Amino acid sequence: MRIRSRLLSVSIFSIAMAWVESAVVLDLRVLVGRLQPYQPNPLPHFGGLSQAEIIREVATLVMLFAVGWLAGDRARTRLAYSAFAFGLWDIFYYLFLIPLTGWPKSFLDWDILFLLPVPWWGPVIAPIAISFLMITGGVLVVLINGRAHPACLNVWFLAAGLIGAGMIFSAFTADAFAASSHGMEAVRQVLPVTFRWNMFLTGLFLMAVPVLAMAGQAIGLLRKKEG
Repeated sequence: MRIRSRLLSVSIFSIAMAWVESAVVLDLRVLVGRLQPYQPNPLPHFGGLSQAEIIREVATLVMLFAVGWLAGDRARTRLAYSAFAFGLWDIFYYLFLIPLTGWPKSFLDWDILFLLPVPWWGPVIAPIAISFLMITGGVLVVLINGRAHPACLNVWFLAAGLIGAGMIFSAFTADAFAASSHGMEAVRQVLPVTFRWNMFLTGLFLMAVPVLAMAGQAIGLLRKKEG
């Protein structure tokens, strides 16, 4: 199967899965009265929903990784297709939520992004920005490897990306971890007031370093082919 066909297949799966995800979230938020995530008692106890929701999030990641594994032919392309799938899924998840729920009304609206190991809080624009970076990086790796020139990155570029990912994780979870000293119930009640934009943007820039390096490789290959 050609690269274009594989990307198209992964795209169709990711977008369809985004609709399923947004529909499930609509059902859950209507059930607990939380169409708007940012409100007092954001994670109420409601039967066994908390555990089911955590397992659902893990299952979602497994499915996105699985489609990437099937699309790729080696470790790096499998990860690349998985990143591409995740990014596309995440963007369309928010796009589908708008007509389904009337939320988000702004890309600066707060959302609970993930629940493990603690709730991740951030404005909607933050995960969308990361998703665009994942889509770009995934496509670049696939294209470079498709030309029989495996993507090869300097260890320092990779280190910058990992440090950036750690900083972004901290920006999303700092408030929840700060509340953890008062117990898990306090963590469930956290409503962040300000987002750590400096930490997030620095982390996003560092995550973009390996993507920019791959873009440079792709440009070099195109010039070599034209020459």
